[in-house]
This record gives sequence, structure tokens and C-alpha cells, in this order.
Amino acid sequence: MKQKLFKMREAWAPLLAALLATAGSMCLSAQAHAADSDVQQSPICTDRPTKANATCTLPKDQWQIETDIGNVIVDRQDDTRTETLYFTNPTLKYGIGDRTNLQLNWAPGIRVRTTDRTTGEQQSLSGAGDIYLRLKTRFIENDRVSVAVIPFVKAPTARAGIGNRMWEGGVVLPVAVTLPASFTLTFGPEVDALGDADGSGRHAAIVNLVNLSHPLGSRASLVVEYWTMSNRDPAGTVKQSSADIAVSWLVTPKLQLDAGTNIGLNNATPDSQVYIGLSRRF
Repeated sequence: MKQKLFKMREAWAPLLAALLATAGSMCLSAQAHAADSDVQQSPICTDRPTKANATCTLPKDQWQIETDIGNVIVDRQDDTRTETLYFTNPTLKYGIGDRTNLQLNWAPGIRVRTTDRTTGEQQSLSGAGDIYLRLKTRFIENDRVSVAVIPFVKAPTARAGIGNRMWEGGVVLPVAVTLPASFTLTFGPEVDALGDADGSGRHAAIVNLVNLSHPLGSRASLVVEYWTMSNRDPAGTVKQSSADIAVSWLVTPKLQLDAGTNIGLNNATPDSQVYIGLSRRF
């Protein structure tokens, strides 16, 4: 085609170039409009609810916020009852590529209240939480399996008693498998480097989960999950596990509401966690 064009008379060249530029511009504009329309109409995809991370990423140059709007954790031990309340817990996301997004999480208001179960005496501590910076990249995507990797780091911005005042980090490898009858199975292996209880160094913690989700009609979904963590502190390994259940409702393609509860399955795990939240893409 180019060879034929170059053979045309010189007088036609400027007009032909203008026509080609105009047609190309119109084509690119139509493609961009269609792509933008697809992004705007595609349902929001979130890392909420439950502890599992989705393998999906935010479209390039898009913003999204995901947050608790109420989250209460209750932990009963022999002598104490500890209640941790998150007033909000926002995660801000930004798409930096077709398969990569940045995530920044910071809870501005946390209250920890401890009650002596014998005397009834209470102690309360309030403040902001630690800052978490995460980078999610989806590197496998087909009709059956999707895999992402999420390295993260925690900056110790919370006061002592709410946080441990130590830098920590880790990496998560969520794997989503599409099953028959619209079920989705998600695995969430994770390795963390956590601060030692005595503040002298760091140790490994191993997290695993199995998450099963299924749509309830065209807008709602039900999720059930089994989660475990083995915290290998030199002072003694602590093993936790929980059974989690949650529902989500797609109000619009850009807005999702959710609610859920996590039930501790052993004495080392908080007895219960109840939360509601929302996610909004901009």
C-alpha cells in the first residue's frame, strides 16, 4: 500500500497525507472512546471483603478507594476482653499500568479498649494506624487461572499499643481459579517479615487461605473463607485460624457495598470481627 502511495503524483501527496491523518485521528479517537466506555461500564473489582486479595488490577490512570466504615474486633482471654474499633480504614488505589496498581492504606482512627474481666477496670488507647504501601501486578491471565503478586511494606506510624513501632513487609501471591457453575476459588499464600516480640529482630510468618465465592443474582455475591497464620516468633510460634463469611452488593458499576464477619477458631485468634464497608472507583 505504501509503495503505491509513493508512486502517486507529488501534487496529491499533501492532500492524501491530510486525509490519512484525519482518518487515523478519527480511528484512534473512536478506539479511545470505546476503551474508556468499557472501563467505565466494567464492574468494579476490589480486594474487599474478606482477607483474600483479588488478582484483578485497576485500569491505568483510574483511582479507587476501598474502606471499612465500621470494623470491630473482639478478643476474649482468661483475664481480659480487648475491643479494637476501626472508625474507617481506607485503601487508595491508582492504576499505573494495564496490569499494575499502587495501593496506600492508612487507618486514621483506631481505638483499643481493654477490660479486666475480674475487676471491670478499663483502659483505652486511641490513635492512627500504620501505613501500608503495596504494589499489585497481575502476570498470568487466561480463561481459567489468574495470578498476581503483591509485595508490600509497613511504615510504623502507629503509636505503641496500636502498632509495634517496627518496619515490616512481605509478599502475597493470590491465585484465582474459575470453576464450573460460576464459582471462583482463590488461594492466598503469603510470607511476611514481622518484628520480634522483644524488638530485637525479625522473623517469618506464613499465611494461607482458601476463598470460595459465588454470585447471588446479577449484583450480589457470597464469599466463604478459611484463613490460617503461623507467626514464628523466637519467643514462641503463634498459630491462628478463622472462618470468614461475607456478602457484597454492586450498587452501580463503580460502587460496591459489603459486610462480613470473621470467627476465630482457636484461642490465639480474636473471637470475632464484624465489619461493613464500601468501594468506589473514580
